[in-house]
Amino acid sequence: MTSVSGRPRLPYGTGPREFAEALAAFRAVLGDSRVLTDEDIALVGYDDPQPVLGPGHFAPSAALLAGSVDDVRRVLGVARTFGVPLAPALPGRNTGLGGAAPRLPGAVVLDLSGMNRVLEVDETFGYAVVEPGVTFVDLAAHLTARGLPYRVDPVGLGWDSVVGHALATGGLTPYEDGPPLWCGMEVVLPDGDLVRTGMGGLRGSRCGHLWPYGFGPSFDAMFAPLNLGIVTKLGVPLRPAPPHRRTFTVTVPRAEDLGPLVDALRGLRADGTLTEPATVRGVLLDAAAAGRRRDTFPGAPGPVPDSALGPAMADLRLGHWNAYGAVAGSRPVVHAQWSAVRTALAPVAGVRFRLGEPDDGRDTPALWGDAADGWLAHGGHLAVTPVLPGTGADALAQYARVRELVRSAGKDYLGSFVVGPRVLQHHVPVVFDIHDPDDRARALTLCERLVADAAAAGLGIRHAHPALMDRVAQTYAFHGHALRRLGERVKDALDPAGVLAPGAHGIWPRRYRGLRL
Repeated sequence: MTSVSGRPRLPYGTGPREFAEALAAFRAVLGDSRVLTDEDIALVGYDDPQPVLGPGHFAPSAALLAGSVDDVRRVLGVARTFGVPLAPALPGRNTGLGGAAPRLPGAVVLDLSGMNRVLEVDETFGYAVVEPGVTFVDLAAHLTARGLPYRVDPVGLGWDSVVGHALATGGLTPYEDGPPLWCGMEVVLPDGDLVRTGMGGLRGSRCGHLWPYGFGPSFDAMFAPLNLGIVTKLGVPLRPAPPHRRTFTVTVPRAEDLGPLVDALRGLRADGTLTEPATVRGVLLDAAAAGRRRDTFPGAPGPVPDSALGPAMADLRLGHWNAYGAVAGSRPVVHAQWSAVRTALAPVAGVRFRLGEPDDGRDTPALWGDAADGWLAHGGHLAVTPVLPGTGADALAQYARVRELVRSAGKDYLGSFVVGPRVLQHHVPVVFDIHDPDDRARALTLCERLVADAAAAGLGIRHAHPALMDRVAQTYAFHGHALRRLGERVKDALDPAGVLAPGAHGIWPRRYRGLRL
């Protein structure tokens, strides 16, 4: 891929001759067909899929297709020799977070999707060991083909990497807020060393994927962002397929009903009545899933007026807020769970309940995209996701503040809340026209304000688009940004050459520190 100037893109700090020598070395390691450069159309897939800073800004200079742990180790060796920055990429279409685009413009993408083997499924204890290229669809197909009694939760995108999703969220179900649910990882360090964590550090370990700890410090969470090491194998617990499972929808008619809705759902999650996360979506997000804004709300530009929400709710047979979840277990358990949901929410005036048809507990992961992308004809979005205490009062306060900021920027609020036992994750997609430079700039400015506003309220952002990573890292400011300084110290110790994912999550190695890229 060429740069916006039309010249071939080079990794930052690498000259043409040095980069040509590095590419030759990468080809010697991987073969010609697994090194993609400017001439390869496929390289376009590694850019920001919804380029908020314009086409090509976060484009890589090349992409390397790894197929094994040895490939990863050898590629890292070449990168260290020539000082070429690498950006690991996993399967998935996290469009609002930049997709596979590297944080450092021009970095070489190390595509791990070819490492796509399900290495083990233990039927007795219910875990799988997978490589980073295994998607939810792959794992579900593997379980189905072998008739194993486990389900793969249909989280967001079925083409998402199981490893990537588990490391990003703590587990396989969406936005888990408990302790990390993976168990045992194999990691290639930036210097090429190969490490197995916890009890996996034993030769012939029998409990490496049964117990997440070992002897001494536990390092697993340190490698979740993939900028201090590359996870090449991960153990993930599987959930037994319930004998009976039914999805449900609960709708409430007024904006202020968000408070009691969240309090009831959090209580049901905390006491174990609901074993799966529930998502509460605003009506405009559901309208976006049903069709573009111009079709649903024709008329003048600017935010959809409140007066138009009532007709939309009637047309979609939904409320102002709509909660989606599932009850699962034996038939008596499902009946009791559903009864508890209805009892908890019955005091909300105008609440409506809808119970879906039974399934066999083995749903196939779905292949849908983000609903917000359908809001505009040439729509893209940036995702901002504050984490807040799981109370109705906090949800209402966050909603009111974010909606005010979004609408004052001339945009529509398309938010949703994922409800856990302790916290809420407020997913705020800021939509923009990808062909309109002014609208892209407005969206980015708004997101920067949302990040700062959340921090002022004591709320942190957990994931960020490359264009927002430094801004988010800057908000974690306790004791002179001690957390970022700790990350930099660890980065410099493990990756002194600064070649692995520089800048990812706001952690820059010494060679790039202080740059504004």
